[in-house]
Amino acid sequence: MRRISGMVLLALLCQPVYGWVSANLQAETPPQRVSQGGSDWVKREVGHELALLPWYSVFDIIKYRIDDSKVTLMGAVTRPALKNEAENAVKKIEGVEAVDNQIEVLPPSPSDDQIRRAEYRAIYSQPGLERYGVGSLQAIHIIVKGGQVTLEGVVAGQGDKDLANVEARRVPGVFSVTNNLQVEPSR
Repeated sequence: MRRISGMVLLALLCQPVYGWVSANLQAETPPQRVSQGGSDWVKREVGHELALLPWYSVFDIIKYRIDDSKVTLMGAVTRPALKNEAENAVKKIEGVEAVDNQIEVLPPSPSDDQIRRAEYRAIYSQPGLERYGVGSLQAIHIIVKGGQVTLEGVVAGQGDKDLANVEARRVPGVFSVTNNLQVEPSR
């Protein structure tokens, strides 16, 4: 009899938690069809799933666009498996009916790998820019293809954008630098 009363007590204690969890799940339930431009829920879910990809690094960039229930993936990655993992992660999101995977897989290149490492050191060792390297995914992405460097991401100010550009151009073996860094809007 004592065992049954303990189970009843456990069930009574868990009931309020279960109610809270189920209420939150209902609040986050996505619509059956995503409206033009994508719902906020689907946008958050796509961004969340892409950020959780285990091999997504500072040397990859994945962007996306949502049109109705179709997600278009764009960008460039260093590992072919990452392209497939991104598509598979987005496909499983409720409300997404189609995925157009336009992610480019960068060709393997020892010289590009050397430039990537040198760019990382040059940018993230600078006072003021080192803060963008904190966390699991760095804010400034360094894309290298055939000696051509593209900087992607978001920085706090124009000075940070300019400093990253100057440091990226100083790395030996770089043919060109395209600075696509975005500056956060002022608050």
